[in-house]
Order: sequence, then C-alpha cells, then structure tokens
Amino acid sequence: MTETSSPPPVSSVSAGLAGRCPRCGKGRLFSGFLALRPGCDSCGLDYSFADSGDGPAIFVILFAGFVVVIPALIVELVYQPPFWLHAVLWGPLILLVTLVPLRLLKGLLIALQYRHGAAEGRLRDPR
Repeated sequence: MTETSSPPPVSSVSAGLAGRCPRCGKGRLFSGFLALRPGCDSCGLDYSFADSGDGPAIFVILFAGFVVVIPALIVELVYQPPFWLHAVLWGPLILLVTLVPLRLLKGLLIALQYRHGAAEGRLRDPR
C-alpha cells in the first residue's frame, strides 16, 4: 500500500459485531456494556451520528421470545413442573439470550447506519 492509497474498506458486519469503529475497524465503539464512546480513539470518527434507538432491543425480544417461550410452554404442557423449576430452567437462558446479543446487535446496527449514511428523517421545504 502506498502513501496516497486509501486503506481497504472495513466490513460493516465484522466491525459492528466486534464493537469496533465502523470507519477504521480499529478503535473501540463502546466505553461500557452499551454506552458509546464520544469518538474513535484511532481515526477520530465522531460517534454523534450513531443512534440505534430501540432496534437492538426489539430484535433481541423477538429472538428471546422464540427461543425461550416455546420450549417453556412445551415443558409446561408435557411435564407440568413446579414454578420454581421453571425459574431455575429458564432464568439463566433468558439472561443468556438477551444480554449476549444486545451489544452485538447494537454495534452491528450502528456500523450499518454509518455504512449506509442513515440519518434522522427530514421534511423538505415545499418551496
């Protein structure tokens, strides 16, 4: 690579899932579990554009509902265990299928937002 050539583009999917900067793929995206950093410590990209909203939570809720509720209903109908056993069985699974993918999906949605230039909708001036 020469001095004038630009670095190869970063894969939005891999950068987002790794919690890395969507532009350079090196700087960290998060300062905590879900808190965004103000900007990239490597390339200086300002993360103020990033607003994943409730998107990651909605995807996680739909996924967790499918993975946990259907097996819990089947176990209830077939074995009819006491409620404490349901809590022991499904409590850890609920934590696993909600907390693990939440950060991954937030990073992915922010990286895709950067890649496609997504922004808040604006109304055009009718003039």
